[in-house]
Amino acid sequence: MDNNASIPAASEALAQGSPSATKADALRQLAVSGSGDGSIFTQLFNNPFFTAGFGLAGLGAVVRYGSVGLRRAAGLVRQRLLVDLEITRHDKSYNWVLDWMTAHYQNQLAPSGPQKHVGALESLVRRFTPGLHHLQIKTATMRTASGSEQTAFSLVPGHGRHILRYKNAFIAVNRERVGKSFDDKGQPFETVKLTTLYYYRHIFEDLFQEAHHMARRSTEGKTVVYTSRNMGWDPSGQPKRRRPFDSVVLEEGLSNRILGDVREFLNARTWYLDRGIPYRRGYLLYGPPGTGKTSFVQALAGVLDFNIAMLSLSQHGLNDDLLNLLLLNVPARTIVLLEDADAAFTNRRQRDADGYSGANVTYSGLLNALDGVASAEERIIFMTTNHIDRLDDALIRPGRVDMTMHLGNATEWQMAQLWDRFYAEQDADGDGKRRFLERATKAGLVGNVSTAALQGIFLYNKGDVEGAIEMVDQLDQTRVGQPRTSVVQ
Repeated sequence: MDNNASIPAASEALAQGSPSATKADALRQLAVSGSGDGSIFTQLFNNPFFTAGFGLAGLGAVVRYGSVGLRRAAGLVRQRLLVDLEITRHDKSYNWVLDWMTAHYQNQLAPSGPQKHVGALESLVRRFTPGLHHLQIKTATMRTASGSEQTAFSLVPGHGRHILRYKNAFIAVNRERVGKSFDDKGQPFETVKLTTLYYYRHIFEDLFQEAHHMARRSTEGKTVVYTSRNMGWDPSGQPKRRRPFDSVVLEEGLSNRILGDVREFLNARTWYLDRGIPYRRGYLLYGPPGTGKTSFVQALAGVLDFNIAMLSLSQHGLNDDLLNLLLLNVPARTIVLLEDADAAFTNRRQRDADGYSGANVTYSGLLNALDGVASAEERIIFMTTNHIDRLDDALIRPGRVDMTMHLGNATEWQMAQLWDRFYAEQDADGDGKRRFLERATKAGLVGNVSTAALQGIFLYNKGDVEGAIEMVDQLDQTRVGQPRTSVVQ
C-alpha cells in the first residue's frame, strides 16, 4: 500500500471523530508512513497497552491540561498587560464618569473646536474607532420662577460594552447591572468597569480629574438644593443660580452679623478640636411669615459657596431615626435648613393631650439628633419657625442653638433699602423714596408689613415709581403685611 496515499485517509479518520480503535489505527498508520520500521512511533503504536486505550487517555490528559495551561497563561498575560478599574453606583464618581464619557465622545465627533485640524492618520483612526452605541436618556425637570416646568434631556452611556479612545489609549467600558437588587433609594445596583493596557494605567487619574472638573463646572456659580428621599439626600431639580447676599434685606446690620459669625466658625475648626468641643453650629431664625428666613439662608449659602439640605420636621414619613440618619450623612459644604422647628414640640403636646400620632419626629428625637451621642459633627444648621413660643428652653441653648435671631416686619431702614434695589435708576434724586416712606409711615405700615409684601408691590410695578407709591395704601397691616386681593388683580 502506498504510504503517501494512506496519509489523507488517516487524517480524515482523525478529523471525523472516529471511535478509539479507529483513531489508534489512524495514528499508527500516520506514524508508520512518516517513519521507518524502527522508529519510536512504530514501536509505540505497536505496543498493546498503548493501543488498548492508555495512550489515548494520556494524550487526552495532555490536551486537557494543556488547554488549562493556555488559559492560565492567557490570564497571566492579561494580568500583566491589562488593568481594570471598577466603579459602583454608590460612588460619587459614578455619574461623573458617565457624563464625562458622553461629553468626551461628543467632542471627538464635533466638526469644530480644538480637534478640528487633524492629520489623515488621526482621521482614519477616529473613523474606525468604536464608540458609544448603547445610549440611555436621563431626564431632569426644574420649576422656573413663573411656576412653569422646564425639562432637560441628556444622553449617557447605556448598559453594554463600549470603546473609547483617550490620550492615544483605547479604553474598554462595560456598564452592567448586577442581579435584580435595589438600594435604599430604589436604584438598581450597577457597575462600570474600565479596562486598558497596563502601560496606560496613569490615564485613569487624568480621566477622573477631568470628570470631576466637569462636574464642578456644571454647578459653578450655583447652589445645589438637596431634599430627603428615602434614606438619603438627592438634588432637588437643577442647581439654582446663587442668590446675591444683599438681595435679602434684613434689619440693619443683622445680615453681616450672622455672616461674620458663620465665617468665624468655619475658620475655628482646629480651635474646636483642640478643646474637645463638638464642631457644629446652630442658628434659629424666628418671626412672622414673609420676613426672609428661608431666603436669607439661600443668600448665605451663595456667598459662602455652600449648598443647602432642606428638611421640614412636619414632613410625612420623617421619624427620629431617619432624622438622625439624614443629619449624619449631610453632603460636604452644605448648610442644613430645618423648617418648622416647632413641629416636634407641637406633636409632643398633642400626643400628651389627645394621643395625636401624626408626624413622627418627637421632641427628644430632635434634641438627640442635634447634639446627642450619635449626632454628626462639622455641621451648620439653621432652624426656622413662625412660633418661637412653642419651643422649649432646652432647644435654645449652646450646642443646639448658638444664636437666636428675630426677623421681624420691615423697618423704615429696610423699606428704604428695598426701594433702592428696585428703583435706584428711576429715582436717582430720592424724591420717590421720600414720598413712599412718608406715605407708609402715615399708614402705620412701618414695623407692621412684611418685606415679602413690599417686594410684591415693587414686582408688580416694575420701574413704575408712582404706581408703587399709590399702592402703599392697599397693604393691609392687620393681615401681617399681606396685600389685599386688589393688588394682584
